[in-house]
Amino acid sequence: MAGAASHFEDDDSGRMITDINVTPLVDITLVLLIIFMVTTTYIVNPSIKVDLPKAVTGTEQVRTTLALTLTKDGQLYLNGDRSDEAKVAKQIAAELPRNPDLQAIIAADKVVPHGSVVHIIDFVKRAGVRKFAINVDSTAAAAAAGQSVGAAGAR
Repeated sequence: MAGAASHFEDDDSGRMITDINVTPLVDITLVLLIIFMVTTTYIVNPSIKVDLPKAVTGTEQVRTTLALTLTKDGQLYLNGDRSDEAKVAKQIAAELPRNPDLQAIIAADKVVPHGSVVHIIDFVKRAGVRKFAINVDSTAAAAAAGQSVGAAGAR
């Protein structure tokens, strides 16, 4: 009988394990995913904080080589780098021969005085740029316009 009992026992104790256990791989992958998700909030590209004025009729602008940003503290940025009028004039002089249809996109914080924005527009036009656009936040304005239209219709 003892021999018959051993007939039904599993004989796998001497075999090598050749299958891949996927569970630790999945655990490590999920932990890495969580770590990357948490750390990406700290590794965002530094950007210039500008509160753009709202306009419903604003359209998306293509990225140009001449993006000017005027912050609320009066700092001028050219393509994301801190600059001044002399550097902007030099950049325009270098770009105009290669691209005669150069367009300047001017983004100014909504608290920047109107005169400062007009000065930048005038400066860019005197430097030879004939096309310019003023950057606005069209998404927030569209949402606000939708709310005001809904409120006006409810009266």
